[in-house]
Amino acid sequence: MSAVIVIELLMLTMIIHVNHYSGFTKQQRFWFVLTFISVMICTLSEYLVHGVTYDNRFKIPLTIITVVQFSTAPLLGVFFSGALGLHKQARIMTFAFLSNALIETALAPFGLIFTFTETQYERGDLFWIYEVFYFLALLYLAVSMILVGKKFKHRDGITIFMVMVILIAGILPMTFFKTHITYIAIGIAACVCYIYYNDLVQQDIKSELVLNQQKMSEMQIHTISGLANIIENRDMETGEHITRTTYYVKKLAEHARDEGVYADILTDHYIELLETLSPMHDVGKIVVSDKILKKPGKLTPAEYEEMKKHTSEGGRVVREILKDISDEEYLRFASDIATYHHERWDGSGYPKGLKGEEIPLCARIMAIADVFDALISERCYKDAMPIEDALKIMKEEGDSHFDPKLLEVFLKHIQEDIKKK
Repeated sequence: MSAVIVIELLMLTMIIHVNHYSGFTKQQRFWFVLTFISVMICTLSEYLVHGVTYDNRFKIPLTIITVVQFSTAPLLGVFFSGALGLHKQARIMTFAFLSNALIETALAPFGLIFTFTETQYERGDLFWIYEVFYFLALLYLAVSMILVGKKFKHRDGITIFMVMVILIAGILPMTFFKTHITYIAIGIAACVCYIYYNDLVQQDIKSELVLNQQKMSEMQIHTISGLANIIENRDMETGEHITRTTYYVKKLAEHARDEGVYADILTDHYIELLETLSPMHDVGKIVVSDKILKKPGKLTPAEYEEMKKHTSEGGRVVREILKDISDEEYLRFASDIATYHHERWDGSGYPKGLKGEEIPLCARIMAIADVFDALISERCYKDAMPIEDALKIMKEEGDSHFDPKLLEVFLKHIQEDIKKK
């Protein structure tokens, strides 16, 4: 009796959960609820027939209860297949298994499948008919779980196997020892199936989210690449600047981490963001006129002030373009690179005059790569400088312009990195 109460309450809990779970369609709710109600009916029916003291006066009600149980039990596997998503097949098989209900009803008065004698319940000569339908229902449930599993990217054959083991563990005692614990096993198996199905759904949703994130990341990279190409196309003399500086910032970050410089910040994720977003450092030049951007001579003070706007404007442009396809971390990182890569360690840079570690680390790394490439590259207003001379200038400006620890790492490895490039 205690076991029956537990199963009834368990099925009731499952019904409540199904009706409050937003991940199911109306059809799925219907089939799940039908399954759990059927388990409740069969469990209570078996208890009333086999779990209480037999009284021949209740022969007719007990016969009706047994017919209901024998008619419903083989349908459990069908109902659950509908709950697992095989709606069409479940509808067809429900009508097929209703033939069992007709047979049970027709033969009940003659005691051919079961009968109630003066002293007890007994199986009839045709009890095997019920057993055949029960076996077919069990087989159908197993096949249904396998078919449902194939619809998902993730599946677990061990779970299907264990459900069958639980069901068989409940059926065998009834078959050979007349110990009626079948519906306890069915109730447990129904819960496991429910959990299994939900797990399949959740794992596939997770996979879909990962795939969508990958697609989003690719979209972000393509957007960044497109923006960078726009800048390169406006200033053809620095066409390889973005490619080279991206390489330099990645190598500098990796070397710094290996040598314990800002190692707590320079995680794989951080370096990946740095490599992905460094091409956006000059995106603000999109607002600078061609007259200034391509001027062959030295800029006037007014023109220089106009050029300096590409930093603050770069941060704004980044946020405008990426706001709908990026999270806040991504936006902040890209904006920091674009806005602060012309800040100086001594606070004399622009646009905010940040000093020391007030400057975001990504911008400090970008500043070193940006200045170095500018020095060794030919521009419309200057010739390319030998690497040795460029490194000498950077070393001389180290205390004022760059993060000293990062510059030391850069000077130590850059020539070797260039050879490997």
